[in-house]
Parts: sequence; structure tokens; C-alpha cells
Amino acid sequence: MTISRRRRSTTVAALVTAAALTGTLTAARAAPGPAGPGGAQPPRNPVATGYGGAVASVSPYATQAGLDVLKHGGNAVDAAVATAAALGVVEPYSAGIGGGGFLVYYNARTHKVSTIDGRESGPAAMNTNWFIDPATGQPLSFNDAVNSGLSVGVPGSLKTWTTALQDWGTISLKQALQGGIDIASKGFVVDPTFNSFTAMNQARFSQIAPTAKLFLPGGAPPPVGSVFKNPDLANTYKLLAKYGPGLFYGGELGKEVANTAQHPPTIPNPTMDFRPGKITATDIAGYSAPVQAPTHVNYKGLDVYSIAPPSSGGTTVGEALNILSNFDVTPTNQVQALHLYDEASKIAFADRNRWVGDANFSDVPTRQLTSAQYGKDRACLISPTSTLASPVAPGNPFEPGGGTQCPSTAPTGTSYTDTEGMSTTHLVTSDKWGNVVSYTLTIEQTGGSAMTVPGRGFLLNNEMTDFDFSPLYPGVPDPNLPAAFKRPRSAMSPTIVLKDGRPFIAVGSPGGATIITTVLQILVNRLDLGMNLEQAIAAPRASQRNAGTTQAEPAFLNLPEIPGLEALGETFTLAPPSGTPTPEIGAATGLEFLPNGAVEAAAEPARRGGGAAAVVHPVR
Repeated sequence: MTISRRRRSTTVAALVTAAALTGTLTAARAAPGPAGPGGAQPPRNPVATGYGGAVASVSPYATQAGLDVLKHGGNAVDAAVATAAALGVVEPYSAGIGGGGFLVYYNARTHKVSTIDGRESGPAAMNTNWFIDPATGQPLSFNDAVNSGLSVGVPGSLKTWTTALQDWGTISLKQALQGGIDIASKGFVVDPTFNSFTAMNQARFSQIAPTAKLFLPGGAPPPVGSVFKNPDLANTYKLLAKYGPGLFYGGELGKEVANTAQHPPTIPNPTMDFRPGKITATDIAGYSAPVQAPTHVNYKGLDVYSIAPPSSGGTTVGEALNILSNFDVTPTNQVQALHLYDEASKIAFADRNRWVGDANFSDVPTRQLTSAQYGKDRACLISPTSTLASPVAPGNPFEPGGGTQCPSTAPTGTSYTDTEGMSTTHLVTSDKWGNVVSYTLTIEQTGGSAMTVPGRGFLLNNEMTDFDFSPLYPGVPDPNLPAAFKRPRSAMSPTIVLKDGRPFIAVGSPGGATIITTVLQILVNRLDLGMNLEQAIAAPRASQRNAGTTQAEPAFLNLPEIPGLEALGETFTLAPPSGTPTPEIGAATGLEFLPNGAVEAAAEPARRGGGAAAVVHPVR
């Protein structure tokens, strides 16, 4: 592939188009994909160090797609879009053009960090009773809401890709999609994670005809070691490459997306009830993915940038770091370090759940939540000798002193149950000019809404279930209730850390609400506890989200510090299963920029079967 250039723009315990195209579309759907055997899986190395640019993702196929773009002269943005498009093929239950996400970009020429809000948005018909059952007047069960057209928001991934390429990239959408086209056409080798995620969704996938046909060939999940092809998605990507995003946002493909949500394509006589949605082609045509300012905090002289609302990732990670700034977090006292990490997470989540939502619909105190003073005000809640009772009451960032009275107790009704899907995926890229991308993308629940657009090869999101179905705090305004055109609160936390104005670390993770604690924990591991990036990502994890107990991975529960933490009043429970054999929290990827000019790319060595990191010019 020749790329035309328009512009260059540490062992320590763990802590985180339009109707006119109809005929063309129909013909393309029937056309066979390119012939060819399933390609062998590229190398799956969790760590790579070298020069010329880097990519890390959960999949060796996707990482290779991004690396190929870098090797042919593309920049970090080009590689990020190529990697994301490939993830839509090999990680279809976590990402794809049926979903959305958030992208953080460091521009080496301007030394500026920018972000793209590609979060899915609600349809014009949405209101606060969206998930209230009219028959009972009570909120729908989470599963009933997920498995319905009501859960589908206007997808933002494709708009994110085209916005990034237009503003900062150097290649066309056609070129960026080619790697994904090749993988979808030739196939990829099914690994245990893909097989287990399919099996986990088999009951509901079997109820949607196009989903069952694609992902349950012969009525069962594709076996490990088999080659999985998706010619429908290959042809969809080809059409987008030819006609551009207008085919989706204002064109025939957008109409098909809306029709799928309005009329769930169930099998005859389904045993599950998939409620119809109300999203329209007009809703999709009007979608935008705005470029906006990041959140920013300074932690120990480092500038930490992430996503602003509607994601809560930047504010919550930022607030927790500001809280921790008031303590001596060191590797010499592991029990205290872990205790401080948990307590800071607990407090930051209390504020997140009360104050953060779509800033276009409510007064979200982003500046206050990420201020050093507010972090100091909230830090007074933490005792080195005991654990805060949960749930902790939210502070008031609009009041002097943060509205914090130490100690503080929570009012009745403030307990919070996470409903954000544990799926999602994250990628990081850099290039030889010093540009960096940290990008988290998702379709929310593993498998999304379970609805595949007929003949198109991609699943639709269930992102609207990230709204609160009813007010979280009785009698208190809730910034995350459904509304027309509103974007639900997210926990995605793609992050870029600068040191002396230059990139130092880029990191992010999937995992629903645990994304926030995973990113925070990795940063604490790396910046405070003496771990290198590889160790910081691999270390066992725990996640405290203002709950009565802290969720933890099995390896975390075996740490020698557990008795000391329990003596402080902390309690732990095993993290819930996520479709993998062992409970996991997150599946992170990251980059670190080394003093000698090299970059270290790191992915998980084991979670989700291990990720894949690569550099253009490796060094040993």
C-alpha cells in the first residue's frame, strides 16, 4: 500500500451517502469477498521496544494492521483508525462501526492535546421514561433493556475515524479500512477469548437471525483454531471506502441501522422479547463527533490529559490523582499505598456518580472536580488507620471546601449499581514524528444489543443502557437521565501523560466502570510504586467504586498485603466473570516514551488471552 501524504500533522504489588445507492448496496451485499486462505496469526508479543512508531492493542491482527500503515508512511492517527477498523473485525463484540468511543491525540507539531467525542447519542424520541415499563411504571430489568432496540444509540465510531483523518491524518478512509477488509475477507484464527465470548452470548445471539447466521455457524460458536470470515463486513467496509461516511450518516446504510433497531430481526417464534427501538435515519444523519478540550491535572509535575464529559474518565481519574497528591504513596509501605488507592477511588466515584453527565445538558463541574484544591478538600476524608464506610457521600465542588465535612456519611439512597458493560477495547499508537493516540472504543456490553444489521456484518451497540433508568439519588438532580440527543455518561479513560511538555505515557483499558480504576492503578503502579510499564499493566488489580466491598482479581486476593488491608477494615470480593475462564479487570494497552528516544509498547501478557504490541524498528 502506498500512502499519499496531505499533511504530517517495575516486581511490586498492583494497584487500574443516499437512497440512490440502494441498488449498489444490494449488489455489493451479494458479491463474494476476495478469495484467499485464512492468514496465519501475526506475532502476539505483549511488549515491544524500538523506534519509528508503535501500536498496541488486544489483537495481533489489529496491531499488524496499524503497524502496516506506519511502515508505509502513515502517522499515529492513520494507524489508530486502521487498528480500530481491524478491531471491528476481530473484536466484533467489543468494537465496530455500530458503536462509539473517545480518542485523545497529542500533536507533536503544536504540542497540543485534543480529543474527539465519538460517544453514541440518544434519538430525538428519547425522554426520561425511556427505560420505564409502561405496564408497571417501574424501570425495565437491565437484560430486557439491553436486548432491545431501545438500547441502541446513534453510532459514533465511523464519524470519529473520519474526523480524526480529516483533521490530523494523512491517508484516506479507503486506505485506513484496507487492513480490516483483508482480515474480514481472508479470515482470522478463532482464539479462546473469541470462542468464550460467543458462547457467553449464545442464548441471545440465537434469537436474532443475522447474528445467529454470522456468529453461530451450525448453531454453535466457532471452534478454537477455526478460521472465521466476515464477508458482509468486508463488503460494508468496501462501500464505505468507495462512498465515504455519507453512506452511513444520511445514506442507505444509516437507514438500515435505524430499521434494525426499530424492527429487531428476530428468528421466527423467538423465546426472548426484543422490544422495538425508536432511533431514526434522521437521528443518524444529524450525528457529529466534536473535537473538544481534554481534562487536565498535574500529578507530581506530570501533565495528565484525558476525556472530558460525557465521559467521567478524565474527571474521576484526575480527582483521584489530586487526592493522592496529598499523601506519600511509595513502594516502601504497600499496605498504605493500596489503601490510599482504594480510598481515593471510592471518594472520586462518589463525586462521579453525583455530578458527571453530558455537559450539554447539565452544569458538570469539570474544572472544579479536577482542581488540586478540591482534591485536597476531599483528601481529608481519608484515614491511614481505617477505611471509609461505603457509600461515601458526594462532595459539592461548587461550595468552598468542596462541601466536605470530615468525616462524612452518605444520605439514604446513594448506593449505586454499575450497569456499564465490561467489554470495550483500547489501542495506542505513535509515529516517528512524535504524534500519539490513545483511543478507547466500544459497543458497550460484550456483544452489544445482540442485533446484527442484516447483510452488513456488524453488531449494534446497547450504549443507551449507560443512562440511569431512574434518578440515582432520590430528590437530587441526576445528570445521567435519558434525554433526546443526549450522550450517556461513560467511564472510558484514554489518557496521555506529558513530561516537560513531551509524551511520557499513553494508556487506557476496557472494563466498564472498572476502566477508571484500571487506568488509575496503572498510573500509580508506574509513577509511584517503581514499576515499569510492562509490570504496571501486568500486575493484579482491584477496583473500588464507592461500594461496600472492593472487587479484585484472584491474584490480587493472594497478595501478602491483604491481611493488612483487612485490618484497616477493607473487604474484598472476587471480580465478576466476564466470559473468560478467570475473572479479570480490564485489558490495558500502553506506550512509554523512553529517554533515549525509543518507545516501549505494552499490552496484557495474559488477560483476554494476551495483547499484541509492535514497533516499526524493534531493538533487542
